[in-house]
Amino acid sequence: RRKGSSKQEPRSLLEKLRWVTLGYHYNWDTKKYSANHHTPFPSDLAFLSEQVAAACGFRGFQAQAGILNYYHFDSSLGIHVDESELDHSRPLLSFSFGQSSIFLLGGRKREEAPTAMFMHSGDVMVMSGLSRLLYHAVPRVLPNPEGTVLPSCLDQALPSDLPLGSVIEHSSDEDWQVCAKYLQSSRINMTIRQVLAEGQKFPEESDTNGKGQAPSEDSHHEENSRGKRHKPSTV
Repeated sequence: RRKGSSKQEPRSLLEKLRWVTLGYHYNWDTKKYSANHHTPFPSDLAFLSEQVAAACGFRGFQAQAGILNYYHFDSSLGIHVDESELDHSRPLLSFSFGQSSIFLLGGRKREEAPTAMFMHSGDVMVMSGLSRLLYHAVPRVLPNPEGTVLPSCLDQALPSDLPLGSVIEHSSDEDWQVCAKYLQSSRINMTIRQVLAEGQKFPEESDTNGKGQAPSEDSHHEENSRGKRHKPSTV
């Protein structure tokens, strides 16, 4: 632990991991996406996202960008609103795995009092319609309420006869042990977005400075990041 702090120093590169961007890569400095900063979106995650969106009535949803947040027990995410996507008519999908967290869902204005709720492993949240542009935050990560090291949904053996085309695949015991050990003290959250409407293109950008750059220390996505410090008084 750091002197005079409750925070623990990472012991490995994996423990230092805080976020990953997929598809259209979000620029933390400009708070924009760019057509020039893009990699193929993972097909299995796109398939899962499209199926969940369709089940909620959003047929034709295209998974174009994703942000994976890696939380530990001393991590948090400040209050913010996801508004950088050019099409707000499509939902934002959130998938949670590992340890639990407190999620604060606020209003259209930053000062509106939020509603606190739990997010557990396996939970899926769909922010659409009026909730698509609401302020939200993750002030605290908590051990899963079952009292076990891993949530039960992650501690079950997969069936041997998975259906053809299943988004779930069998992994080696060695790979799973690495994942299981990590999730014993961590939470992974994936938020999937459709950036552009059908046929829409990015506007021309006159200033290309900073495009494709790694985020600066002051724009880090976790805890003291992006000017989103949030000390909730309701939790």
